[in-house]
Amino acid sequence: MPQRCSLDQAVDQALARLPAHIHMGLPLGLGKPNAFVNALYARICDTPERQLTIYTALSLGRPPLGKGLQRRFLEPFVERVFGDYEELDYLTDLRNDNLPPNIHVEQFFMQPGSLLHSSQAQQDYVSSNYSHAARDINAKGLNLIAQLVAHTPERPGHLSLACNPDITLDLLPMVEKRRATGETILVLGQVHAELPYMPGDAELPLEAFDLLLDEPEQRRLFSTPNMPVTTQDHCIGLHVSTLVRDGGTLQIGIGAMGDAVAAALLARQGDNEGYRALLADLDITPWQALIDREGGQEAFAQGLYGCSEMFVNGLLALAEAGVVRRPADEHGVLVHGGFFLGPGDFYQRLREMPLEQRERYAMSAISFINELYGDEPLKRRQRRDARFVNTVFGMTLLGAGVADQLEDGRVLSGVGGQYNFVAQAHALEDARSILLLRSWRESGGEVSSNLFWNYGHCTIPRHLRDIVVTEYGIADLRGQTDSEVIARLLAVSDSRFQSDLLVQAKKAGKLPLDFALAPRFTENTPERLEAIRARHARLFPEYPLGSDFTAEEKDLLRALNWIKSKFKISEAFGLGKAALEAGEDEGYAAHLERMGLVQPNSLKEELYRRLLVAGLQATQR
Repeated sequence: MPQRCSLDQAVDQALARLPAHIHMGLPLGLGKPNAFVNALYARICDTPERQLTIYTALSLGRPPLGKGLQRRFLEPFVERVFGDYEELDYLTDLRNDNLPPNIHVEQFFMQPGSLLHSSQAQQDYVSSNYSHAARDINAKGLNLIAQLVAHTPERPGHLSLACNPDITLDLLPMVEKRRATGETILVLGQVHAELPYMPGDAELPLEAFDLLLDEPEQRRLFSTPNMPVTTQDHCIGLHVSTLVRDGGTLQIGIGAMGDAVAAALLARQGDNEGYRALLADLDITPWQALIDREGGQEAFAQGLYGCSEMFVNGLLALAEAGVVRRPADEHGVLVHGGFFLGPGDFYQRLREMPLEQRERYAMSAISFINELYGDEPLKRRQRRDARFVNTVFGMTLLGAGVADQLEDGRVLSGVGGQYNFVAQAHALEDARSILLLRSWRESGGEVSSNLFWNYGHCTIPRHLRDIVVTEYGIADLRGQTDSEVIARLLAVSDSRFQSDLLVQAKKAGKLPLDFALAPRFTENTPERLEAIRARHARLFPEYPLGSDFTAEEKDLLRALNWIKSKFKISEAFGLGKAALEAGEDEGYAAHLERMGLVQPNSLKEELYRRLLVAGLQATQR
């Protein structure tokens, strides 16, 4: 049975029983026992003769508040949503390049974009597939596993790895082999009062733990608020939804594009007539043969099975609506997941389910989710007609996807499991990999293409190209010649960039000199999509899966995103001009009060007020 101890006693035990160099493995995302991690970190910071290496991924922290309008918006929202969540001290120091020399943090996935400017984080990043993380961490000499767990009186003598069985279940057999040779490796658990207890593979007997903190954690779990889903994202989701075959398997990820896919599938099921009318307006005829062969537009008669490394809010919403309802096996499992993370109401809905209903959402080892080897015949039966849906931020015209790293080498996030699912799509009969791409982006008033001739890095090599979806349509690239790949990607690119891309492809000798796009594809403009949205407004919900934002905050977020996209903060003239041209602020009293700008006390605050009103007027619905 585990030794029950206080926080300080747990740190004492780790320091007394482990070598001078502690190699601590922490779950990615939600499952970190922050209080213990902070206590051990503080002790080793003060003990330079000891060393600590932390192996983990997705270290979660509150968003930086920033300055000016951003801070005025975020400060009260962050306080309301995150409350007393305990920040990770090592993450604070990592952001500031202030880790002490005797401590290192090796991550194989980072909170997207959060550590671009940390040289320590960039230097200690490990590029590894999610399914290989346990192997790699074990090889580094792991000697301490620390994890949040869940408890319920309905399962006496057991604890649940709950949100994070993913890597831990793969590590434990490796740990037992090393223990058999005499190595000391400790497993520590801390119960979190609000963590949903997930039965099944995620359950472990109490004896699996060496140390158990005697006080359950009461502070708030980290949550990820749903962000707005734009017209661009909704159109991506709508095209994807036509590729999902009834009775098949679905994997989706977190974020606005994943929410858009879920929203489109909900519409396909719940408002099929309106859904079909919207697709007709989008004009999906160029891809109708592909859709008829691989997916469909009808409501789901059999339903889907979810198999996703991340059990996301969208999958739960689809299950609640009856879209995800095809059992994978005789146990009635509807979703297999490796870890979960989401908004606060996602955790609450799981907590409030009867335990037998929770058994239908089976949290398991990442080796089961992300790979085919091991129980391969079973997995092939379960994962029929699989659609693995992932996002990229860029694509080359020859079909390579870019998702994790910038051209200069800095890592945005990580490979994670994306490569695993793309490889599965090529290994499974009737499976497809679908990469989602916003065809263009705007920042500081500059619009640029996310499709480019070449790029200095790729996450998914072009020999694994399959299906790419943008807001403008579907590019089926599997088995196609280079010239056809280029033509199909150009057909779903934004028309503002097609001419330049054509010139580059022809100059490289990859397209015939007389090649021209069909007229249908030269009308790929945001204005066309916005007009379609206006005609089908109810199928473009801004927050299809709910929101933590108030009505005023939704308006403000829209306005702030508009300001950020249109102006560079360094361009005072542009900002000043927009502020001066702002109309009357009548009707925005609640918004200005929320931002503390009802009565500006300085010229800067007056500029903020006027700029905010300009943004509200430009984005009002």
